[in-house]
Amino acid sequence: QPPAFGFLFDVDGVLVRGSQAVPAARQAFQRLAGSSGRLRVPVVFLTNAGNCLRSAKARELSQALGLQVSPEQVILSHSPLRLFSQFHQKCMLVAGQGPVEENALNLGFKHVVTIEALRKAYPLLDMVDQSRRPKELPPPTTGFPTIEGVILFGEPVRWETSLQLIIDVLLSNGNPGAELQDIPYPHLPVLACNMDLLWMAEAKMPSRFGHGTFLLCLENIYKKVTGRELKYEALIGKPSTVTYRYAEYLIQQQAEKQGWKSPIRRLYAVGDNPMSDIYGANLYNSYLKSAHQNQVQAGVKRSPQAASPQTEDHLELRKDCNNSVVSCESILVCTGVYRHNADVTGNTEECTMETVFHGHRDFCFDPSLVEASYIVQDVNDAVQLAFKKENWS
Repeated sequence: QPPAFGFLFDVDGVLVRGSQAVPAARQAFQRLAGSSGRLRVPVVFLTNAGNCLRSAKARELSQALGLQVSPEQVILSHSPLRLFSQFHQKCMLVAGQGPVEENALNLGFKHVVTIEALRKAYPLLDMVDQSRRPKELPPPTTGFPTIEGVILFGEPVRWETSLQLIIDVLLSNGNPGAELQDIPYPHLPVLACNMDLLWMAEAKMPSRFGHGTFLLCLENIYKKVTGRELKYEALIGKPSTVTYRYAEYLIQQQAEKQGWKSPIRRLYAVGDNPMSDIYGANLYNSYLKSAHQNQVQAGVKRSPQAASPQTEDHLELRKDCNNSVVSCESILVCTGVYRHNADVTGNTEECTMETVFHGHRDFCFDPSLVEASYIVQDVNDAVQLAFKKENWS
């Protein structure tokens, strides 16, 4: 019978740790694939990583899982930016690491400036590292475009340079070579991808700094300098509702492509991070319940950024999508950021609430949103649990 459900899999801490596959991941995907090696249910890989190309992440996953993964099954933290077409013609400063310029162009942005290009144009701005300071006064810069917005793709390599230049752009209204006049407020639009404070790699220490830590630095510096709050035009990546809406759209597309006639009714979101994976899945579940009660806006009220007109527009962009999904259940695994102190069984239905709120400033701490529907040991157990609930073999 055609599946009436689909999976949203986090990557780091669920399927891989650093560059190493989690042993249970291959078992899970042998269960998900038929004898032909093709998936029997729709699957989207929903990661807050963003320092690579979608095609590269698909190749990595294919190798780790022993299964062909297509780029259309991968959602990176920045993937929903392709929906933000009102910024595609503007000159945008892009920050992060990896192929940030290529990612921006692939997403539809036509005019982008990297942090390195900005630093090269205005070498006097970057003064923290004494070894990189200009030895003599450079000639004035001419012909450099006015920056009209900022995209924060992910944590950069040299935080001090990116922090300094982004603040310079915001304070100067996109003209960091000019003398500072009145500080503009509201400032230029800022689009941020990936709010994860921490993430899990191979190190024995529990968690590494993520882009959320960089955002925390930027927000606090901006407020300390100006006395005002840094505002985001949009925050995307998990746990943002718009990211899950986009994932649902891709799940529906997969089902249609495979010729599965049954509507997809339920999503199972498998993750290791209560503050992004579980919070995001539960927030989207709340949105779905409200949407099906004809209260489309009510489901995103907990999140200030999701209540902005721009984000509501993007939630409604895919009107051609079959809005059949009625629930998004969260499944927490213990192979990454989250660690369970006691023995874990598939029947466990509650997640111990985090004592410290690791979520982003603009997402209120609602304790119920970090309580997973289920806690299991690993991703293979998560797949078995969903199959059991769906009477699927």
